[in-house]
Amino acid sequence: MEMNEYLEVFIEESKEHIQSLNDQLLILEKEPTNMDTVSEIFRSAHTLKGMSATMGYQDLANLTHKMENVLDAVRNHKLVITSDILDVVLDAVDQLEAMVVDIASGGDGTRDVESLVAQLNAIETGEHQEVDKSSKTSSKPVKNNDSSFEKLDQFEWAILQQSEEKGFQNQEIHIRLNENCLLKAARVYMVFEVLEQVGEVIKANPSVQELEEENFELDFTVLLVTKESADDVKKRILKVSEIEDVSINLFELGVSDDVSEKVDEGQDKATEVTATAEKTAKKPNNGVINNKTIRVNIDRLDALMNLFEELVIDRGRLEQISANLKHGELQETVERMTRISGDLQNIILNMRMVPIEQVFNRFPRMVRQLTKDLGKQVNLEIVGAETELDRTVIDEIGDPLVHLIRNALDHGVETPNEREAKGKPAEGKLLLNAFHSGNHVFIEISDDGAGISREKIVKKAISNGVITQEQANTLSDKQVFQLIMASGFSTAETISDISGRGVGLDVVKNTIESLGGNITIESEFGKGSVFSIQLPLTLSIISVLLIEVEKEKYAIPLSSIIETAIVSKSDILNAHNKKVIDFRGKVVPLISLKEVFDVPGEQVEEEFYSIVIIRKGDKMAGLIVDTFIGQQEVVLKSLGDYLKDVFAISGATILGDGQVALIVDTNSLIK
Repeated sequence: MEMNEYLEVFIEESKEHIQSLNDQLLILEKEPTNMDTVSEIFRSAHTLKGMSATMGYQDLANLTHKMENVLDAVRNHKLVITSDILDVVLDAVDQLEAMVVDIASGGDGTRDVESLVAQLNAIETGEHQEVDKSSKTSSKPVKNNDSSFEKLDQFEWAILQQSEEKGFQNQEIHIRLNENCLLKAARVYMVFEVLEQVGEVIKANPSVQELEEENFELDFTVLLVTKESADDVKKRILKVSEIEDVSINLFELGVSDDVSEKVDEGQDKATEVTATAEKTAKKPNNGVINNKTIRVNIDRLDALMNLFEELVIDRGRLEQISANLKHGELQETVERMTRISGDLQNIILNMRMVPIEQVFNRFPRMVRQLTKDLGKQVNLEIVGAETELDRTVIDEIGDPLVHLIRNALDHGVETPNEREAKGKPAEGKLLLNAFHSGNHVFIEISDDGAGISREKIVKKAISNGVITQEQANTLSDKQVFQLIMASGFSTAETISDISGRGVGLDVVKNTIESLGGNITIESEFGKGSVFSIQLPLTLSIISVLLIEVEKEKYAIPLSSIIETAIVSKSDILNAHNKKVIDFRGKVVPLISLKEVFDVPGEQVEEEFYSIVIIRKGDKMAGLIVDTFIGQQEVVLKSLGDYLKDVFAISGATILGDGQVALIVDTNSLIK
């Protein structure tokens, strides 16, 4: 059996467990006594350890094991979590993530973590010594002669007793593997995964560590707290392949004077575990049996999308042929095919949609570290993480958001002393909000910090030669704020490692505009700022207006178009040696696509001009074209590496008649 069969699943599930560790550890920092959170953290670490050991990534398994020991001490009330301890555990999580990334890129996941292991050992050893002096948690025998478990400590005894009182079953499950089983540890891991879906595993014989190291023959036994019937549990276990036999008996505690003196810790632990089992029992469709989702390699979705894009091109060709022939039955068939392929298009696009949570997940850790580095107090709130975007957009939006958040923390939110001096709470607020509106997704990064100083920006812009004093007097606040995204613009008095080192926000702006989006800024001095990003839902299939210049066809994205117009020659004015028109009270410059793309043909003075009014943020321009052809959905195709730097062209598409139409990058035409 090849391990490569499981590698892809291992990598994806490891990433999920690491993200869960990050999220839950941050919750634990705010609620250090929340035992439900501790249990979630321990479960993720334990599962990750088992997976790593099974796959043969020993460094990953060993580091997780050390981290698990610290978490187990917290879980058993032998260690109280502090910010310093959490720093070490989070460092361990970072190293785990780096190992998984290395494995995903073809490496062996090895990493020098001796220093980190030593720190984890020191935390575990120091706390255990301190507790051992006063603790009374020695193992106590339980009288149950027929059981595989000769001894139970007070924690385990209290858990089992309280589970009985709350109506749970304590099941002793004996499992025998098939004699031909090749990867015993892998089968044990899969059995534990099934059991954790229906309840809480209390103990194993042999121990979990021995099972993971395959230090057993073919049989093992576990104690499970559950509300599921023995028959149901048995059916679930037998779904795992290479299981020879499963037998389940109710575990009876018996009577013992030794265990009647239950300590408070045992009772607390029992409450925690039975509460976890209660949650598991209430989960709808829990377990692997009723799961209605599957993992699909993204390359397969990309291949499906490419095939459908070809279908869209042929669909357009069929529609054109049908219109030309005017054959009744052919037209009906093509119309039906158009409707069906349209539904198929929506399904495929939805399959490619992923929640923006995948990007947002990295920010709580980042904000925690940056606020510590800056000596600030900031509460990060995330809203709309379930909002979905096409994967191609998700892949590109992460870095701009990181830059904007760093900028808000560094330049926006003040230090606690500065805030209190202004009558504000010492803790600042940073809101990350995502939501759908029409065919776009909006992402807002807002803070209640110092806001943006108009005077400071104007002064810097004038000194940099970006604007003149006369121009500054005519600009609105919104227009002034947009200046901070000019190339190389920065109002920082000193260059810092936190936000950009003087680079400014022009990189953010360029990336967002390359995705067909735009960014706007609103701010009130002394009260805070809002950076709002507008993005298209998808970049693969877009709606365009087809136009013609001489005999060449071009496609202009509808998301950039305000409207089309027919303008009389007499309405065209000249300003600063440029042609302009008065469009709804605004002076809009005209751009001839024939001149921009150097289309061959004679220059002829027309009586009327066909104009496409386009927009980029607050700026507008009018594109002069020869003919409007009409609206159409087209497939965006790259021009390849050799033609990627062609001015004002973002790609191409194949039309229904087989012709190639270039897609105009309207953002490049407006300055």
